[in-house]
Amino acid sequence: MSEADGLRQRRPLRPQVVTDDGQAPEAKDGSSFSGRVFRVTFLMLAVSLTVPLLGAMLLLDSPIDPQPLSFKEPPLLLGVLQPNTKLQQAEKLFENQLIGPESIANIGGEVKLLISSETPIEGRKMSFVNDLTITQDGRKIYFTDSSSKWQRRDYLLLVMEGTDDGRLLEYDTETKEVKVLLDQLRFPNGVQLSPAEDFVLVAETTMARIRRFYLSGLMKGGADLFVENLPGFPDNIRPSSSGGYWVGMATIRSNPGFSMLDFLSERPYIKRMIFKVTMKTIIPKTKMKMHLIRIFFDLCSCKNSRAAYNI
Repeated sequence: MSEADGLRQRRPLRPQVVTDDGQAPEAKDGSSFSGRVFRVTFLMLAVSLTVPLLGAMLLLDSPIDPQPLSFKEPPLLLGVLQPNTKLQQAEKLFENQLIGPESIANIGGEVKLLISSETPIEGRKMSFVNDLTITQDGRKIYFTDSSSKWQRRDYLLLVMEGTDDGRLLEYDTETKEVKVLLDQLRFPNGVQLSPAEDFVLVAETTMARIRRFYLSGLMKGGADLFVENLPGFPDNIRPSSSGGYWVGMATIRSNPGFSMLDFLSERPYIKRMIFKVTMKTIIPKTKMKMHLIRIFFDLCSCKNSRAAYNI
């Protein structure tokens, strides 16, 4: 054996990497199989949720037939409209003893039914009698029938549908006659006579505005907008001892911020879909923030200044 052969034999062998080539395809196939199972499971879950939803949208009837409405951009809640908590300092009466209190009245003596809601007024029954205001001599009573279709417990459906079947009515306590002053209102709510009783105001909740109907003067029998594009959706109206009126807001139209009712107003198809797939009995109950707005109206300059207070 030569020296070269001896050196060749003493040279260390290179390490060899042993791989299990037979298991690699199996691992790859297993990983691919798990991925396919996940995709199929996810697809089946998506289909199981989507098909009933599409079926409900196509087959179920919506309890409302919403109409498209258009609003201006709400005023900024700044300056005098800046929300605050001043009214939270007021004395609380009957705390935790009342459910959903809205207004109060001091009733003394005998209670008498003046007119039944079952009595048709110009061919339509009253389903949602709301607020009233009485002249100083007690002869005329002006009141609102918020809807001929929806009742008080269905107020959410009334707002979301934008139904224009509300009315402002006048009742004469001497002649017992009732007549319609304004028709085709969208959720007429609070109503208030002016101090001089020359006009009556009515809050049109769904439209975020207040209408005025003239009872005397050159405009007698006519109507116009007293104020529009309010920072919230008005409820009741009451006169202020220092002039102007206090207007309760059912909810505000946040600006800056997001107003859901403003967003949905021009999208009736979304409203319809919501009420198709969500029964009104299981709609989450939201705690609405109530607000109070003081409105001053200058008959000459027709300018408004407002102050807002949170409740």
